[in-house]
Amino acid sequence: MPEAASVQAARATIGDSEFDRDTAVTPREPGVYGIDLSAGWTISNAVNGGYLLAVLGRALADALPHSDPFTISAHYLTASRPGPAVVRTDVVRTGRTLSTGQASLFQYDDEGREVERIRVLASYGDLDALPDDVRTTAKPPVIPPMDQCFGPQDAPAPDPGSSAIAERLMLKLDPATLGWALGSPSGRGEMRSWFGLADGRDADALSLLLAVDALPPTAFELGLSGWVPTVELTVHVRCRPAPGPLRVSITTRNLAGGFLEEDAEVWDSADRLVAQSRQLARARLS
Repeated sequence: MPEAASVQAARATIGDSEFDRDTAVTPREPGVYGIDLSAGWTISNAVNGGYLLAVLGRALADALPHSDPFTISAHYLTASRPGPAVVRTDVVRTGRTLSTGQASLFQYDDEGREVERIRVLASYGDLDALPDDVRTTAKPPVIPPMDQCFGPQDAPAPDPGSSAIAERLMLKLDPATLGWALGSPSGRGEMRSWFGLADGRDADALSLLLAVDALPPTAFELGLSGWVPTVELTVHVRCRPAPGPLRVSITTRNLAGGFLEEDAEVWDSADRLVAQSRQLARARLS
């Protein structure tokens, strides 16, 4: 019994976790990487956009002289599938404090044609070299303690394969943003949650790219249902997160013409704003 308990208590570390293994890219030639996109990061068989962004982010970290994403913008062109993929990178510019590159992920369709799934443009630097000076009016989101929040494990069992990503995340959602789950959406377009990886791995710059796109869509609290595919997503990484769970707050202020924006803030255990993002997504109105 003690031995089993110690195994269960073991936490994954940065560089040695399922997230690291599933985002690892294999160099094939200069600027070209192979990867097998894992089905473990899917929702209804669609590969999560934050996971995809982390995959391309890892490839660019290898291709560029700087290792930390400062800003990364992605356009999602076609839906990615679990399975083999190729990432091609291109170094646009290198400088002393910032380097810029672009990357695209490709897969083959059912007819054997190569299809571009996602294209990104990003600037990388060294987060540890940033000055400590912070001047902000932003405040951390107010979320109840974890034991007063609810996660996927508190909901009825989903259909097999419908939310594989939920098994890999530690999500504890603010009850005030869970009206949709009870059939009474608030109409406010807000989602707040404690966030981490289920295996206990602490956050780093790359996992922040996942964190901004891992919560249920704000469209649910607007009274909509179904898939909300990302059209474009831009993430700003502001500093390296401290160990411990993150707090993620996402808001939507405008849904028009079948499109909505989601503005996300990610705060670490030291009450620092470590990442911000905005994405444009399509919403199913009927």
